[in-house]
Amino acid sequence: MANLKDIRNRIKSVKSIQKVTKAMKMVAASKMRRAQERTEEARPYAKRLAEVINHLLPDVNQNLLPLLDIRKIKRVGYVVVSSDRGLAGSFNTNVLKTAQAEIETIGKKNVDVFCIGKKARDHFKRRNYNIIESHIEFWNELKFGNALAIGTGIISHFTQKYVDEIHVVYNEFVNVASQHVVSERLLPLVFESDKKPIIDRLYEPNKDDLVKNLIPRHLNIQMWKYLLESYVSEQAARMLAMENATGNAEDMIKELTLKFNKARQAAITKEMLEIVSGAEALQN
Repeated sequence: MANLKDIRNRIKSVKSIQKVTKAMKMVAASKMRRAQERTEEARPYAKRLAEVINHLLPDVNQNLLPLLDIRKIKRVGYVVVSSDRGLAGSFNTNVLKTAQAEIETIGKKNVDVFCIGKKARDHFKRRNYNIIESHIEFWNELKFGNALAIGTGIISHFTQKYVDEIHVVYNEFVNVASQHVVSERLLPLVFESDKKPIIDRLYEPNKDDLVKNLIPRHLNIQMWKYLLESYVSEQAARMLAMENATGNAEDMIKELTLKFNKARQAAITKEMLEIVSGAEALQN
């Protein structure tokens, strides 16, 4: 029979852990709401900017910018967006598995990795991947300047022809209960050609100048979108994970309490039997 003191200590420990997971859930929920607002505000601008560039690209010279340069694929860059912390369910595991699977298909010797978040850095560092840059410990004060700083190194790596393509793997926020991993090409910029609008649009200044100005802005916004989507997905995943952990702790407390009551009842029954046996022995 389990010791009553041990069971009582276990119940106390589980209750302490439950308080922590409940607090973490509330913190994650608060952060997620703010991050979700920022993400939803950025999405329409990013989408509209991409549509404008999509209309312009078919009418401009592809040699206008190095960012439009389509080369034979010999070496590829991968930007992997993870978090600095764990306790977020399968948030980091899914994105790291997807990135590693795609990299292994190409061959790790032919891939340069840009790690965003400690989890990505530690994962690929342990496996001896060629890490070009790693960016950590900025999530708590996430600003647009972070996207600019990260994007500068990535874009420069492409324009200097160290790699011929750059892909980004990140978590896209769908809703509180769902985030799915997305892998998309960032560079070179290739948009799907669509039908030209019936109404002839006038662009001022000319299309070449517009493309030169809009494409760098588009890339910065894309990088900002990746960070926002990943951050809100992380908080949603952590909130759900902590909610499940809190529920599991409650179930464990109930189970241990039942076990404690059974053990206590058995101990009381044993003491009563000893008392009765002692009384009978005295009478005899």
